[in-house]
Amino acid sequence: MRAPLGNFDVVRPAPEALDLLVAPVAAAVRAWAGAVPAEQLVHVDTDPEWADTATFVEHYGPELLDESANCVVVAGKRGGEVSLAACVVLSSHRVDVNGVVRRQLGARKASFAPMDTATGETGMEYGGITPVGLPADWPVLVDAAVADLPYALIGSGSRRGKLIVPGKALAGLPNATVVEGLGAPVR
Repeated sequence: MRAPLGNFDVVRPAPEALDLLVAPVAAAVRAWAGAVPAEQLVHVDTDPEWADTATFVEHYGPELLDESANCVVVAGKRGGEVSLAACVVLSSHRVDVNGVVRRQLGARKASFAPMDTATGETGMEYGGITPVGLPADWPVLVDAAVADLPYALIGSGSRRGKLIVPGKALAGLPNATVVEGLGAPVR
């Protein structure tokens, strides 16, 4: 099988790679009821040493930067209450946490969640967090540019491996909202 983008040696439909996925991601793939068939979610085996965006595209190809998305966990605070959400933006962009995210969450203050909170609450590894398999009550904000991609390369829940998912599948995740301008280009 060839991946819909990039050039990877080991490529499988995600439902056939459940053994390589962390528990919450495997459960989400197993129970998939999205707008696209689960077989269109593709797992590619990659070296965990190159999981971070800069080293990943250096090793696997710079053309992947425009087809990759990062998922970051943010914490919104209002009146002593803290709520967590996920933001999915192009890898070449930064999440507008203090503007767009804060307003979307109706929070007085928003910031990136601490690493131990992000990994502890998701059950995923830092550097591999993905919007597939997040806690059911979390808002998932998806930048419109990501939703418009034919396929997006995203984390798989661990530093080893990536998922390649149609952008419209990300837009159709439970609690997903497509947000124009969620990410801004890195200068």
